Amino acid sequence: MSGVQAALGPLFLLILLGALLGWRRLPSDTFWPAMERLIYFLLFPAMLVSTLATADVSRVPIGQVAIVLLGGIGAFAALLWWVKPWLGLEAPAFTSVFQGALRFNTYVGVAGAAALHGQPGATVAAVAVALMVPTINVLCVASFIAAGTLGPSSLSKSLAALTRNPLILACVAGIALNLSGIGLPGWSERAVSLLGRAALPLGLVAVGVALRPRALLRLDRGVWSANLVKLALMPAVVLALGALVGLDPVSRDVTLLFAALPTATSAYILARQLGGDAELMAALITGQTLLAMLSLPLWLSLAGG
Repeated sequence: MSGVQAALGPLFLLILLGALLGWRRLPSDTFWPAMERLIYFLLFPAMLVSTLATADVSRVPIGQVAIVLLGGIGAFAALLWWVKPWLGLEAPAFTSVFQGALRFNTYVGVAGAAALHGQPGATVAAVAVALMVPTINVLCVASFIAAGTLGPSSLSKSLAALTRNPLILACVAGIALNLSGIGLPGWSERAVSLLGRAALPLGLVAVGVALRPRALLRLDRGVWSANLVKLALMPAVVLALGALVGLDPVSRDVTLLFAALPTATSAYILARQLGGDAELMAALITGQTLLAMLSLPLWLSLAGG
């Protein structure tokens, strides 16, 4: 347990630092929205490209990782639609519950994997991102479509946005560079790697800035159901699947980490743009991020034990 805490503790401190900066509105109200765009469109894609383009992904059991992560995601996506009539939620609230149960905070995941297992962990994390980001984006947009919160123009814009998602494009570029044997030639490897190193600490601070403590006052059926799936049921199923397919310790820990992550802060923007319940989404993001500071070490210590 102490090893897990030592790895994840500094990450949580950066998130809490971000929460303090957000509360004090430092450096300014306009600084962090601009920084988030820089992280999302440049720094984090650079980290994914540098990792995937140069990593020996042959050491990652990609098929097994895909079965474990995508199997868990697919199972709970289907389960949420099956129990939708019993949840008794309006369409906007259901889409926020759907996002809250399936989306994951990429910054915390990649930083946590690297802190736990170094470069091998970061490589498995990059593979996990390449598998999960396109899948979850498609499922979440489909949930808005099926729930009927989108108009025709919003639908076309949402589908077009999937093809321009910087994380998806970065994964495709990194994998293509790796498979082609080109990698990152000359000075580009060092330059892209330096950009990528800035992504994780800044991304974690930005996670804290995005927290909305007032949203914690909302405690309804939507909050409880999304948190139950995201922080308890999903990691339990992924841990069981990992044992079933015989994942190695590094891949087991990273897949469990990604299954137990709090939902993504970007889900709030999507909820506002596509007709979801933004207030519920803010409550899920804030609550899950704080609860994950307790649940993540517990799950990882259970796996290691």
